[in-house]
Amino acid sequence: MTSSEADLQLLNDARAWAAQDPDPRTAATLTELVKLTEAGTPAARQDLEDSFRGTLQFGTAGLRAALGPGPNRMNRVVVRRAAAGFATFLLRAVAEAAPGTRPRAVVGYDARYNSDIFATETAAVFTAAGIETFLMPAALPTPLLAYAVRALECDGGVMVTASHNPPQDSGYKVYLGRHAVEESGRGAQIVAPYDARIADEISRTGELASIPLAQDGWTVLDSGIVENYEAATAGLADRPLFPARDLKIVLTPLHGVGGATAVSVLRAAGFTDVTLVSEQAEPDPDFPTVSFPNPEEPGALDLALGVAMQADADIVLANDPDADRAAVAAKDPDTGAWRMLRGDEVGALLGAHVAARLAASGAEAEAGVFANSVVSSRLLARIAAAAGFAHEETLTGFKWISRVPGLVYGYEEALGYCVAPDLVRDKDGLSAAVLIAELAATAKAEGKTIFDTLDELYLVHGLHASDQLNIRVGDLGLLDAMMNRLRVNPPESFGGSAVESFVDLAEGSDQLPPTDGLLYVTRDLSRVIIRPSGTEPKLKCYLEVIRSVGSAAELPEARLAARAALDQVLTDVREALGL
Repeated sequence: MTSSEADLQLLNDARAWAAQDPDPRTAATLTELVKLTEAGTPAARQDLEDSFRGTLQFGTAGLRAALGPGPNRMNRVVVRRAAAGFATFLLRAVAEAAPGTRPRAVVGYDARYNSDIFATETAAVFTAAGIETFLMPAALPTPLLAYAVRALECDGGVMVTASHNPPQDSGYKVYLGRHAVEESGRGAQIVAPYDARIADEISRTGELASIPLAQDGWTVLDSGIVENYEAATAGLADRPLFPARDLKIVLTPLHGVGGATAVSVLRAAGFTDVTLVSEQAEPDPDFPTVSFPNPEEPGALDLALGVAMQADADIVLANDPDADRAAVAAKDPDTGAWRMLRGDEVGALLGAHVAARLAASGAEAEAGVFANSVVSSRLLARIAAAAGFAHEETLTGFKWISRVPGLVYGYEEALGYCVAPDLVRDKDGLSAAVLIAELAATAKAEGKTIFDTLDELYLVHGLHASDQLNIRVGDLGLLDAMMNRLRVNPPESFGGSAVESFVDLAEGSDQLPPTDGLLYVTRDLSRVIIRPSGTEPKLKCYLEVIRSVGSAAELPEARLAARAALDQVLTDVREALGL
């Protein structure tokens, strides 16, 4: 096809899309782009080409992209087709597993632009397809949708959210339950092969006009679903074992939907001294006070830390916009400065706390499994072993962690924690906040900080220090080139310690399915994992060093040594990648 033929095809595709688009705003945007492209405006031509550069792919993360017209954006046409394909999948899966049973599905949404519209249209498509459909009563956290899939015994669930993505993005996250998936995956996000099967049904969906859309017939849930979740989550706090509640908390939902639920749950659990960061307390799809609505990003917690210092708070708790992640900050006694804890640090603290709760309750260790993603710290494995619990590593992502049979606690370093898998088979920043508050109040009652509690773990299991290097690229081909460079010229050492173990994760193993990644362990137990991001155009490098510590007096020197070792490893990783 010549350049002029390609241009003509692009313009014709755009006109055809605008003609069928049920949203007058995106249709008008598309019509204007066509006019500007015809007038020779390069930026409009580029925008139009990107909007029609293939079809937005449905995968294990569902759908996620910028809002806008065209098949490569999030809009009402793409959502209706996705809903129709998922509905067909559910009908077939339930018919196979439980003939004669009417499928059930629940749909939730956050407070981003168009989320409520996408959710309502999904409910309309499901209902027209013959699925008994429930719509969440308001813009609510993702963990509430995951809870509802199990609590309402649904076969499927959809959460319209882009989590912590930039304001212009939207997303479509899919869960399976009851008759549609095996027991360990009920209430969890989809994994292969379900993603491919759903994607296949979406691709078979006909023209938009062929998708029936019910005008009513679905059930808008009342506030009872929220109250039940809040009661169950607040009930996780164990007052008899951990009675301390003297804790001054500063909380920010980062303009997301978690604020009201988080405050309600914490107060019901007995933590009544909770101060919301007023500028970020209410949902706002523009996220005006942060450059990027992700608590991991530099500057995201600046307002909360300012409030905490002014109020002389004990800890800061932060949720991302859909509240499935939790961040923690506190005053470091070594420096006197507030800092956010790394996900691995919180993961270890929660793991030790869950182990202590289970031991105190008389739970049988062999009945429970602790789990974390392969890129997370190795400290949880040592904590679990010392407490007599089994431990498993999984691929990156909670869709894998949540499926571990017998799971009692799981986490990933990207601020995701599952402390109550029987309630929510996914990461949940709200239930995690309850147990974080519980362990912090317990430490305070003993005259300690959470950093002291962390140091106690290091004295037993070794100081585990981690860091990350993220390399963003403009061309996805560069990711393949960097991975190939490492496979052709494997590094012989990191930080002056020889590589003793190398695993190409793409080959898979008895423990892990194949995934694109490389894992190195050196003689001194330093570990480097390098993999392409599954959601962004960047290469992610995960580093961890371990240093034995004989006494508390040795901790300051061990911390400095670990930081120096990490810096050396970082330098060697950059060199190995040709940076």
